Amino acid sequence: MENILDRFLRYVAVDTQSDPESESQPSSARQLDLLKMLCAELQGMGVEASLDEYGYVMASIPSNCGKDVPAVGFIAHVDTSPDASGKDIRPQIIRNYDGGDILLNAETGLSLKTDEFPELKAYAGQTIITTDGTTLLGADDKAGVAEIMDAVQYMVSHPEFRHGPVKIGFTPDEEIGRGVVKFDVARFGAKYAYTMDGGAIGELEYENFNAASATVRIQGRNIHPGYAKGKMLNAILIGMELNSLLPVEQRPEYTDGYEGFLHIVGFNGTVEEASFSYIIRDHDMKFFEEKKEMLRKCVDFINFKYGEGVAKAEIKHQYYNMRKEVEPHYHIIEKAVKAMEMEGITPHIQPIRGGTDGANLSFMGLPCPNIFAGGHNFHGKMEYVPLESMEKASKVILNIISLFAE
Repeated sequence: MENILDRFLRYVAVDTQSDPESESQPSSARQLDLLKMLCAELQGMGVEASLDEYGYVMASIPSNCGKDVPAVGFIAHVDTSPDASGKDIRPQIIRNYDGGDILLNAETGLSLKTDEFPELKAYAGQTIITTDGTTLLGADDKAGVAEIMDAVQYMVSHPEFRHGPVKIGFTPDEEIGRGVVKFDVARFGAKYAYTMDGGAIGELEYENFNAASATVRIQGRNIHPGYAKGKMLNAILIGMELNSLLPVEQRPEYTDGYEGFLHIVGFNGTVEEASFSYIIRDHDMKFFEEKKEMLRKCVDFINFKYGEGVAKAEIKHQYYNMRKEVEPHYHIIEKAVKAMEMEGITPHIQPIRGGTDGANLSFMGLPCPNIFAGGHNFHGKMEYVPLESMEKASKVILNIISLFAE
Protein backbone atom coordinates (compact mmCIF):
# COMPACT_ATOMS: atom_id res chain seq x y z
CA MET A 1 0.00 0.00 0.00
CA GLU A 2 1.30 3.44 -0.94
CA ASN A 3 1.51 5.94 1.91
CA ILE A 4 -0.19 9.29 1.57
CA LEU A 5 3.07 11.29 1.46
CA ASP A 6 4.46 9.39 -1.53
CA ARG A 7 1.10 9.65 -3.26
CA PHE A 8 0.95 13.41 -2.68
CA LEU A 9 4.50 13.91 -3.96
CA ARG A 10 3.66 11.99 -7.15
CA TYR A 11 0.64 14.15 -7.78
CA VAL A 12 2.31 17.52 -7.21
CA ALA A 13 5.05 16.51 -9.67
CA VAL A 14 2.46 16.77 -12.47
CA ASP A 15 1.98 20.30 -13.84
CA THR A 16 -1.79 20.89 -13.86
CA GLN A 17 -2.10 24.68 -13.93
CA SER A 18 -5.41 25.82 -15.39
CA ASP A 19 -5.63 28.58 -17.99
CA PRO A 20 -8.18 31.39 -17.54
CA GLU A 21 -7.62 32.59 -21.11
CA SER A 22 -8.59 29.26 -22.65
CA GLU A 23 -12.15 28.44 -23.66
CA SER A 24 -11.56 24.69 -23.86
CA GLN A 25 -12.74 22.11 -21.29
CA PRO A 26 -10.51 21.38 -19.50
CA SER A 27 -8.77 24.70 -19.99
CA SER A 28 -5.31 23.11 -20.27
CA ALA A 29 -4.47 19.69 -21.71
CA ARG A 30 -1.84 19.12 -19.02
CA GLN A 31 -4.58 18.61 -16.43
CA LEU A 32 -5.52 15.43 -18.29
CA ASP A 33 -2.13 13.93 -17.42
CA LEU A 34 -3.11 13.68 -13.77
CA LEU A 35 -6.77 12.90 -14.47
CA LYS A 36 -5.79 9.93 -16.64
CA MET A 37 -3.37 8.80 -13.94
CA LEU A 38 -6.06 8.93 -11.27
CA CYS A 39 -8.58 7.07 -13.41
CA ALA A 40 -6.02 4.32 -14.09
CA GLU A 41 -5.08 4.08 -10.40
CA LEU A 42 -8.71 3.70 -9.38
CA GLN A 43 -9.23 0.99 -11.98
CA GLY A 44 -6.02 -0.68 -10.81
CA MET A 45 -7.53 -0.90 -7.31
CA GLY A 46 -10.57 -2.62 -8.77
CA VAL A 47 -12.81 0.45 -8.62
CA GLU A 48 -15.18 1.23 -11.49
CA ALA A 49 -13.92 4.57 -12.86
CA SER A 50 -14.14 6.61 -16.04
CA LEU A 51 -12.75 9.83 -17.51
CA ASP A 52 -15.14 11.75 -19.77
CA GLU A 53 -14.54 14.21 -22.59
CA TYR A 54 -14.73 17.20 -20.24
CA GLY A 55 -12.03 15.98 -17.87
CA TYR A 56 -14.20 14.59 -15.08
CA VAL A 57 -13.10 11.41 -13.36
CA MET A 58 -16.04 9.65 -11.73
CA ALA A 59 -15.76 6.45 -9.73
CA SER A 60 -18.21 4.30 -7.81
CA ILE A 61 -17.71 1.85 -4.94
CA PRO A 62 -20.82 -0.28 -4.31
CA SER A 63 -22.29 -0.70 -0.85
CA ASN A 64 -21.30 -3.66 1.31
CA CYS A 65 -23.28 -2.78 4.44
CA GLY A 66 -26.53 -4.51 3.49
CA LYS A 67 -28.57 -1.41 4.24
CA ASP A 68 -30.43 1.11 2.11
CA VAL A 69 -28.29 4.20 2.80
CA PRO A 70 -27.71 7.29 0.63
CA ALA A 71 -24.71 7.44 -1.66
CA VAL A 72 -22.08 9.91 -0.43
CA GLY A 73 -19.45 11.51 -2.65
CA PHE A 74 -16.00 13.01 -2.16
CA ILE A 75 -14.63 15.49 -4.68
CA ALA A 76 -11.32 17.28 -5.24
CA HIS A 77 -9.88 19.33 -8.09
CA VAL A 78 -6.61 18.58 -9.86
CA ASP A 79 -5.74 22.00 -11.26
CA THR A 80 -3.42 24.47 -9.59
CA SER A 81 -3.82 28.23 -9.55
CA PRO A 82 -2.61 30.42 -12.43
CA ASP A 83 -1.35 32.87 -9.76
CA ALA A 84 2.04 31.12 -9.47
CA SER A 85 4.02 28.55 -11.43
CA GLY A 86 2.98 24.94 -10.99
CA LYS A 87 5.79 23.52 -13.12
CA ASP A 88 8.84 21.65 -11.81
CA ILE A 89 7.63 21.66 -8.22
CA ARG A 90 10.38 20.56 -5.85
CA PRO A 91 8.84 19.99 -2.42
CA GLN A 92 10.90 20.16 0.74
CA ILE A 93 10.08 17.77 3.58
CA ILE A 94 10.84 19.02 7.08
CA ARG A 95 10.55 16.12 9.50
CA ASN A 96 10.10 16.73 13.23
CA TYR A 97 9.65 20.46 12.58
CA ASP A 98 11.27 22.45 15.38
CA GLY A 99 8.70 25.27 15.50
CA GLY A 100 11.01 27.93 14.06
CA ASP A 101 11.40 29.74 10.75
CA ILE A 102 11.70 27.55 7.64
CA LEU A 103 14.15 28.60 4.93
CA LEU A 104 12.58 27.94 1.55
CA ASN A 105 15.27 29.19 -0.78
CA ALA A 106 18.87 30.00 0.14
CA GLU A 107 19.47 32.05 -3.01
CA THR A 108 16.60 34.47 -2.45
CA GLY A 109 16.47 34.19 1.34
CA LEU A 110 12.73 33.46 1.12
CA SER A 111 11.49 31.96 4.39
CA LEU A 112 8.34 30.96 6.18
CA LYS A 113 8.66 33.11 9.28
CA THR A 114 6.70 32.38 12.43
CA ASP A 115 6.20 36.07 13.17
CA GLU A 116 4.42 36.38 9.80
CA PHE A 117 2.73 32.95 9.91
CA PRO A 118 2.29 32.20 13.64
CA GLU A 119 0.04 29.21 12.91
CA LEU A 120 3.22 27.34 11.93
CA LYS A 121 4.11 26.90 15.59
CA ALA A 122 1.08 24.67 16.12
CA TYR A 123 2.75 22.03 13.93
CA ALA A 124 5.97 21.68 15.93
CA GLY A 125 7.06 18.05 15.98
CA GLN A 126 5.16 17.22 12.79
CA THR A 127 6.30 16.71 9.19
CA ILE A 128 5.86 19.87 7.09
CA ILE A 129 5.90 19.83 3.28
CA THR A 130 6.84 23.16 1.73
CA THR A 131 7.85 24.60 -1.63
CA ASP A 132 11.43 25.40 -2.58
CA GLY A 133 10.48 29.06 -2.86
CA THR A 134 10.17 29.12 -6.65
CA THR A 135 6.69 27.65 -7.26
CA LEU A 136 3.48 26.95 -5.43
CA LEU A 137 3.18 23.51 -3.83
CA GLY A 138 -0.17 22.31 -5.17
CA ALA A 139 -1.66 21.19 -1.86
CA ASP A 140 -4.65 23.12 -3.19
CA ASP A 141 -6.00 20.68 -4.04
CA LYS A 142 -3.69 17.72 -4.56
CA ALA A 143 -3.72 17.23 -0.81
CA GLY A 144 -7.46 16.63 -1.18
CA VAL A 145 -6.87 14.31 -4.14
CA ALA A 146 -4.30 12.29 -2.16
CA GLU A 147 -6.59 12.08 0.88
CA ILE A 148 -9.49 10.72 -1.15
CA MET A 149 -7.27 8.21 -2.94
CA ASP A 150 -5.76 7.13 0.38
CA ALA A 151 -9.25 6.53 1.78
CA VAL A 152 -10.22 4.54 -1.34
CA GLN A 153 -7.08 2.43 -0.98
CA TYR A 154 -8.03 1.65 2.62
CA MET A 155 -11.58 0.67 1.68
CA VAL A 156 -10.58 -1.73 -1.08
CA SER A 157 -7.82 -3.24 1.09
CA HIS A 158 -10.15 -3.75 4.06
CA PRO A 159 -13.32 -5.51 2.88
CA GLU A 160 -14.43 -5.72 6.50
CA PHE A 161 -14.90 -1.91 6.48
CA ARG A 162 -18.68 -1.42 6.26
CA HIS A 163 -19.94 1.31 3.96
CA GLY A 164 -22.81 2.37 1.76
CA PRO A 165 -22.38 3.44 -1.88
CA VAL A 166 -19.41 5.80 -2.25
CA LYS A 167 -18.82 8.11 -5.20
CA ILE A 168 -15.48 9.71 -6.10
CA GLY A 169 -15.03 12.75 -8.34
CA PHE A 170 -11.96 14.59 -9.62
CA THR A 171 -12.45 17.80 -11.56
CA PRO A 172 -10.41 20.28 -13.63
CA ASP A 173 -10.52 24.09 -13.69
CA GLU A 174 -11.79 24.81 -10.18
CA GLU A 175 -9.21 27.57 -9.78
CA ILE A 176 -10.69 29.54 -12.66
CA GLY A 177 -14.30 29.13 -11.55
CA ARG A 178 -15.30 26.58 -14.20
CA GLY A 179 -14.70 23.35 -12.30
CA VAL A 180 -18.15 21.78 -12.55
CA VAL A 181 -19.76 23.67 -15.41
CA LYS A 182 -20.38 20.41 -17.29
CA PHE A 183 -20.39 18.03 -14.32
CA ASP A 184 -23.22 15.50 -14.66
CA VAL A 185 -24.67 15.30 -11.14
CA ALA A 186 -27.15 12.58 -12.10
CA ARG A 187 -24.38 10.39 -13.56
CA PHE A 188 -22.22 10.98 -10.48
CA GLY A 189 -25.00 9.39 -8.46
CA ALA A 190 -24.41 10.81 -4.97
CA LYS A 191 -27.19 12.24 -2.81
CA TYR A 192 -24.71 14.25 -0.73
CA ALA A 193 -21.05 15.06 -1.23
CA TYR A 194 -18.07 16.80 0.33
CA THR A 195 -15.25 18.66 -1.34
CA MET A 196 -11.87 18.04 0.30
CA ASP A 197 -10.62 21.52 -0.52
CA GLY A 198 -10.39 23.45 2.73
CA GLY A 199 -7.38 24.82 4.59
CA ALA A 200 -6.12 24.07 8.07
CA ILE A 201 -7.08 20.97 10.01
CA GLY A 202 -10.57 21.22 11.47
CA GLU A 203 -12.02 23.60 8.88
CA LEU A 204 -15.60 22.84 7.88
CA GLU A 205 -17.44 25.22 5.61
CA TYR A 206 -20.88 25.48 4.08
CA GLU A 207 -20.86 29.21 3.32
CA ASN A 208 -18.77 30.78 0.60
CA PHE A 209 -18.43 34.00 -1.34
CA ASN A 210 -20.71 35.00 -4.16
CA ALA A 211 -18.15 35.45 -6.91
CA ALA A 212 -17.63 37.21 -10.22
CA SER A 213 -14.67 38.03 -12.41
CA ALA A 214 -14.31 41.33 -14.24
CA THR A 215 -12.13 42.59 -17.05
CA VAL A 216 -11.86 46.32 -17.68
CA ARG A 217 -10.44 47.27 -21.06
CA ILE A 218 -9.09 50.75 -21.71
CA GLN A 219 -8.77 52.07 -25.26
CA GLY A 220 -6.14 54.76 -25.32
CA ARG A 221 -4.76 56.96 -28.09
CA ASN A 222 -1.06 56.76 -28.80
CA ILE A 223 0.52 59.92 -30.21
CA HIS A 224 4.22 60.61 -30.61
CA PRO A 225 5.20 61.98 -27.17
CA GLY A 226 6.82 65.03 -28.74
CA TYR A 227 3.43 66.10 -30.14
CA ALA A 228 1.08 64.50 -27.61
CA LYS A 229 -0.22 67.56 -25.74
CA GLY A 230 -4.02 67.57 -25.73
CA LYS A 231 -4.14 64.47 -27.91
CA MET A 232 -2.65 61.44 -26.17
CA LEU A 233 -4.80 59.16 -24.02
CA ASN A 234 -2.47 56.88 -22.04
CA ALA A 235 -4.41 53.66 -21.43
CA ILE A 236 -2.07 52.60 -18.63
CA LEU A 237 -2.57 55.82 -16.67
CA ILE A 238 -6.32 55.87 -17.29
CA GLY A 239 -6.58 52.31 -16.00
CA MET A 240 -4.57 53.23 -12.93
CA GLU A 241 -6.89 56.17 -12.37
CA LEU A 242 -9.92 53.90 -12.59
CA ASN A 243 -8.38 51.48 -10.11
CA SER A 244 -7.69 54.35 -7.70
CA LEU A 245 -11.43 55.14 -7.64
CA LEU A 246 -12.18 51.78 -6.01
CA PRO A 247 -12.29 51.85 -2.18
CA VAL A 248 -8.97 50.90 -0.61
CA GLU A 249 -10.67 49.40 2.44
CA GLN A 250 -12.36 46.83 0.19
CA ARG A 251 -9.08 45.30 -0.93
CA PRO A 252 -8.52 41.73 0.34
CA GLU A 253 -5.54 42.70 2.49
CA TYR A 254 -7.91 44.83 4.62
CA THR A 255 -10.84 42.40 4.95
CA ASP A 256 -11.67 39.23 6.83
CA GLY A 257 -14.60 37.18 8.14
CA TYR A 258 -17.74 37.95 6.17
CA GLU A 259 -16.27 41.08 4.54
CA GLY A 260 -16.03 40.96 0.76
CA PHE A 261 -13.53 42.59 -1.55
CA LEU A 262 -12.62 43.92 -4.99
CA HIS A 263 -9.23 42.47 -5.93
CA ILE A 264 -7.08 43.40 -8.91
CA VAL A 265 -5.34 40.23 -10.07
CA GLY A 266 -3.80 41.17 -13.38
CA PHE A 267 -2.70 44.00 -15.65
CA ASN A 268 -1.49 44.07 -19.23
CA GLY A 269 -1.08 47.23 -21.23
CA THR A 270 0.55 49.80 -23.43
CA VAL A 271 -0.25 53.45 -24.08
CA GLU A 272 -2.64 52.37 -26.84
CA GLU A 273 -4.64 49.79 -24.89
CA ALA A 274 -4.69 48.15 -21.49
CA SER A 275 -6.70 45.59 -19.57
CA PHE A 276 -7.19 45.20 -15.83
CA SER A 277 -8.51 41.96 -14.32
CA TYR A 278 -10.47 41.78 -11.07
CA ILE A 279 -12.27 39.28 -8.90
CA ILE A 280 -15.31 40.43 -6.92
CA ARG A 281 -16.36 38.60 -3.75
CA ASP A 282 -18.97 38.96 -0.99
CA HIS A 283 -20.99 36.59 1.18
CA ASP A 284 -23.96 38.97 1.18
CA MET A 285 -25.80 39.16 -2.16
CA LYS A 286 -26.76 42.81 -1.66
CA PHE A 287 -23.15 43.86 -1.02
CA PHE A 288 -22.00 41.65 -3.89
CA GLU A 289 -24.26 43.44 -6.36
CA GLU A 290 -23.17 46.81 -4.93
CA LYS A 291 -19.53 45.95 -5.62
CA LYS A 292 -20.30 45.09 -9.22
CA GLU A 293 -22.27 48.31 -9.61
CA MET A 294 -19.43 50.31 -8.09
CA LEU A 295 -17.05 49.01 -10.76
CA ARG A 296 -19.56 49.91 -13.48
CA LYS A 297 -19.89 53.45 -12.07
CA CYS A 298 -16.11 53.87 -12.13
CA VAL A 299 -16.16 52.88 -15.81
CA ASP A 300 -18.96 55.38 -16.45
CA PHE A 301 -16.93 58.13 -14.78
CA ILE A 302 -13.88 57.37 -16.93
CA ASN A 303 -16.01 57.50 -20.06
CA PHE A 304 -17.58 60.78 -18.94
CA LYS A 305 -14.11 62.25 -18.39
CA TYR A 306 -12.26 60.88 -21.42
CA GLY A 307 -14.97 60.03 -23.93
CA GLU A 308 -17.51 57.28 -24.50
CA GLY A 309 -15.98 53.88 -25.16
CA VAL A 310 -12.61 54.58 -23.59
CA ALA A 311 -13.41 52.09 -20.81
CA LYS A 312 -15.48 48.92 -21.04
CA ALA A 313 -16.19 46.36 -18.31
CA GLU A 314 -17.10 42.72 -18.79
CA ILE A 315 -18.35 41.04 -15.60
CA LYS A 316 -18.85 37.27 -15.50
CA HIS A 317 -20.63 35.21 -12.85
CA GLN A 318 -18.56 32.45 -11.22
CA TYR A 319 -20.52 31.01 -8.28
CA TYR A 320 -23.00 31.84 -5.51
CA ASN A 321 -23.04 31.29 -1.74
CA MET A 322 -24.08 27.68 -1.14
CA ARG A 323 -25.45 28.21 2.37
CA LYS A 324 -29.11 28.27 1.37
CA GLU A 325 -28.69 25.00 -0.55
CA VAL A 326 -26.76 23.14 2.17
CA GLU A 327 -28.40 24.37 5.38
CA PRO A 328 -31.68 22.47 4.78
CA HIS A 329 -29.56 19.29 4.90
CA TYR A 330 -27.71 20.19 8.07
CA HIS A 331 -27.28 16.55 9.08
CA ILE A 332 -24.41 16.31 6.60
CA ILE A 333 -22.64 19.07 8.54
CA GLU A 334 -23.34 17.23 11.79
CA LYS A 335 -21.84 14.04 10.36
CA ALA A 336 -18.69 15.89 9.35
CA VAL A 337 -18.44 17.41 12.84
CA LYS A 338 -18.75 14.00 14.46
CA ALA A 339 -16.26 12.47 12.00
CA MET A 340 -13.67 15.06 13.04
CA GLU A 341 -14.36 14.65 16.74
CA MET A 342 -13.81 10.89 16.35
CA GLU A 343 -10.21 11.77 15.38
CA GLY A 344 -9.73 14.21 18.24
CA ILE A 345 -10.10 17.21 15.93
CA THR A 346 -11.91 20.35 17.05
CA PRO A 347 -14.16 21.40 14.14
CA HIS A 348 -14.07 25.05 13.07
CA ILE A 349 -17.25 25.91 11.17
CA GLN A 350 -16.57 29.11 9.29
CA PRO A 351 -17.34 30.84 5.99
CA ILE A 352 -14.99 30.15 3.10
CA ARG A 353 -13.18 33.28 2.00
CA GLY A 354 -13.12 31.81 -1.45
CA GLY A 355 -15.07 29.15 -3.29
CA THR A 356 -15.10 25.46 -4.10
CA ASP A 357 -16.67 23.22 -6.68
CA GLY A 358 -19.17 22.44 -3.93
CA ALA A 359 -20.74 25.88 -4.28
CA ASN A 360 -21.91 25.29 -7.84
CA LEU A 361 -22.66 21.62 -7.16
CA SER A 362 -24.96 22.61 -4.31
CA PHE A 363 -26.97 24.76 -6.72
CA MET A 364 -27.01 21.84 -9.16
CA GLY A 365 -28.86 19.68 -6.64
CA LEU A 366 -25.90 18.06 -4.82
CA PRO A 367 -25.50 19.56 -1.32
CA CYS A 368 -21.75 19.74 -0.92
CA PRO A 369 -19.98 21.37 2.06
CA ASN A 370 -16.21 21.69 2.23
CA ILE A 371 -13.77 19.89 4.54
CA PHE A 372 -10.15 20.73 5.35
CA ALA A 373 -7.39 19.32 3.16
CA GLY A 374 -4.75 20.65 5.56
CA GLY A 375 -2.81 23.20 3.53
CA HIS A 376 -1.89 26.82 4.20
CA ASN A 377 -0.96 29.87 2.09
CA PHE A 378 -2.50 28.57 -1.12
CA HIS A 379 -1.67 30.00 -4.56
CA GLY A 380 1.87 31.10 -3.82
CA LYS A 381 5.45 30.22 -2.92
CA MET A 382 4.67 30.19 0.82
CA GLU A 383 2.27 27.25 0.50
CA TYR A 384 2.77 24.32 2.86
CA VAL A 385 0.91 21.35 4.30
CA PRO A 386 1.52 19.26 7.43
CA LEU A 387 1.58 15.53 6.65
CA GLU A 388 -0.38 14.73 9.80
CA SER A 389 -3.25 16.97 8.65
CA MET A 390 -3.53 14.99 5.41
CA GLU A 391 -3.50 11.71 7.32
CA LYS A 392 -6.28 12.97 9.59
CA ALA A 393 -8.33 14.17 6.60
CA SER A 394 -8.22 10.70 5.08
CA LYS A 395 -9.52 9.24 8.35
CA VAL A 396 -12.28 11.85 8.47
CA ILE A 397 -13.42 10.68 5.02
CA LEU A 398 -13.63 7.10 6.28
CA ASN A 399 -15.47 8.21 9.42
CA ILE A 400 -18.08 10.08 7.37
CA ILE A 401 -18.60 7.01 5.21
CA SER A 402 -19.07 4.88 8.34
CA LEU A 403 -21.56 7.36 9.81
CA PHE A 404 -23.66 7.29 6.65
CA ALA A 405 -23.71 3.48 6.83
CA GLU A 406 -25.06 3.37 10.40
